[in-house]
Amino acid sequence: MLTWRTLGLLEVTRGGRPVTPTAPKTRQVLALLLARRNTMVPLPVIVAELWDHTPPRSATGTVQTYVYQLRKALQSDADTAAGTGPLVTGAAGYLLRVGPGEYDTAEFERLTGEARAAFDAGEERAAAGLLDAALARWSGPPFADVAQGPCLRAHALRLEEAHLHALELRIAVGLRLGRHRELLGELKELACTHPLHEWFQGGLIIALERSGRRSEALQVYQRLRDLLREELGLDPSPGLQRIRQHVLTDRVTAADLDLLPG
Repeated sequence: MLTWRTLGLLEVTRGGRPVTPTAPKTRQVLALLLARRNTMVPLPVIVAELWDHTPPRSATGTVQTYVYQLRKALQSDADTAAGTGPLVTGAAGYLLRVGPGEYDTAEFERLTGEARAAFDAGEERAAAGLLDAALARWSGPPFADVAQGPCLRAHALRLEEAHLHALELRIAVGLRLGRHRELLGELKELACTHPLHEWFQGGLIIALERSGRRSEALQVYQRLRDLLREELGLDPSPGLQRIRQHVLTDRVTAADLDLLPG
């Protein structure tokens, strides 16, 4: 069985043995095929990913060489002869077959989808467990050690956005479960890493206030307001302004997260 990991370093194993290709362009082709798993990827798309607007004259033959190298690394000669390996050659491109449970990105997306459904159904504890399992798949930026052309960059950005949404959901679940003090460390780190992200700043304000640290909560709001005005010429969103008012009047609840943009 093959397993594929791209939420961090690119890693491929077959039967528990590493088979990750080492050549940079071959790795880039593999990453693109993984990003579009179980879908035929046309040759022009692969060429654009590898060389953008300046492909060499030998681009088609060079891609074929990279695919040959992938096939040698990922499947046996018997698989290739029988057509049962993961790599499929079509009339206009290539397809990588990836089964259920083999790919960390697919598992992350499945688990976060189930977590969202559990949260919407009011099953916060189930949602928390699913999110912990989903986020455990991440060890760094997607395709961290792979050169990225236009297609991979767009895919990586989409995954980073999905990662942020999963973090937001985990914070929302934790606050609904009353884990305000437990979340403070993570929220401070997220607020520091994303200083203009109102959702994380708002979550930190709520957690601080609910932990009896009102003055710190108001300081977070003030810092964000100053930064927004300095960097963007904007004030905090109406939702965040309402959360500040709730801090002042001791009416903050986890439901105030619904006031934040996201």
